[in-house]
Amino acid sequence: MDKRKKRKIANPFVYQGYESPEYFFDRTVETENMISALNNGRNITLISPRKIGKTGLIHHVFHQLRSKEKDAICIYIDIFSTKNQQEFIEMLARAIIEDALEREKSFASKVLDFFKALRPTLSPDLLTGAPTVSLTVVPVQAEQTLKSLLMHLEGLNKRVYLAIDEFQQIAEYPETGTEALLRSYIQFLHNVHFVFSGSKKHLMVEMFCSPNRPFYQSTQLMNLEPLFEEIYYDFASRFFEAKKGSLSKDMFHSIYQRFDGYTWYVQAILNRLYEQERHVDSERQVAEAILFLINTMSPQYQTITSFLTTNQYNLLKAIADADVVAQPLSNDFIQRYNLPGVSSVKTALSALADKDLIYLTPNGYIVYDRFLDLWLKRL
Repeated sequence: MDKRKKRKIANPFVYQGYESPEYFFDRTVETENMISALNNGRNITLISPRKIGKTGLIHHVFHQLRSKEKDAICIYIDIFSTKNQQEFIEMLARAIIEDALEREKSFASKVLDFFKALRPTLSPDLLTGAPTVSLTVVPVQAEQTLKSLLMHLEGLNKRVYLAIDEFQQIAEYPETGTEALLRSYIQFLHNVHFVFSGSKKHLMVEMFCSPNRPFYQSTQLMNLEPLFEEIYYDFASRFFEAKKGSLSKDMFHSIYQRFDGYTWYVQAILNRLYEQERHVDSERQVAEAILFLINTMSPQYQTITSFLTTNQYNLLKAIADADVVAQPLSNDFIQRYNLPGVSSVKTALSALADKDLIYLTPNGYIVYDRFLDLWLKRL
């Protein structure tokens, strides 16, 4: 059961985390499709680029499931930061124990006892005071530990929903067979239902659509598209009107088009405008909001680019300047930006893609982070 209290927040344009249905909009069809699939025993694979709203959608679906099913257990993990099978299992174990702690202390003690082989220890978070879990998975026992975790969830005899975000990361683990191992356990679970989500489309499609991969045709695939502009504008303007202000439809259109409707960027800009302005009706206001956000991220971008080689940095700047590059290995593009030979550009291109700094769209390569793109343009 979701015990989080409904609360009013100072700024309705949330772009970090999930608050409540009041601050979440549209995605009605996607929400209904996901809930229907999960309720009918079909696992979901959700694919979309970053910053478009898949994580918010997952948390919204979980909120709806908790509202409808009193005993539903919803667990979310983002495995993007994991580098191997051991780290994945440790993250999953922590999430299971922390969920138990949040729901019921007596049940949490049983969970701690069940996983005593992992030597779990509880300590208060330095900032929030909430209990956090630390534990260790012995590499030689990793496979058995993973099985125990999933069998524990199955044995709860409740409907369990487990979302694994950035799922394509397991394909990067040094251990061979992680996909097959996970699939071999999942196929025998009846009470545990999964949402596998990922932002690297080519890897996710390969994992779930290739006949030679363990997860082939094992889930219902969903692609997430940007929110409809008209619906988005109606949602946004309502909050400005509630504080006796206004949001120009032309200015909203300008923001939406500039960032292709990607929710995170639009929300971040609206958040700043809502904070600073009552009536939004000029490009100057929008530009100042964007500039403020870019400047706050400048130290982060300086750090990111400092770790790039000269070839990688120059190629990244060239792609930003060009907006979109359909043929990055062409002589025209290389000569225009005074880049090294084709071989060096190809190597740099691969490195930037691996670092998620560029993204291949149907029209060509772009800088993945739109604010980083603007930051590079202004250098």
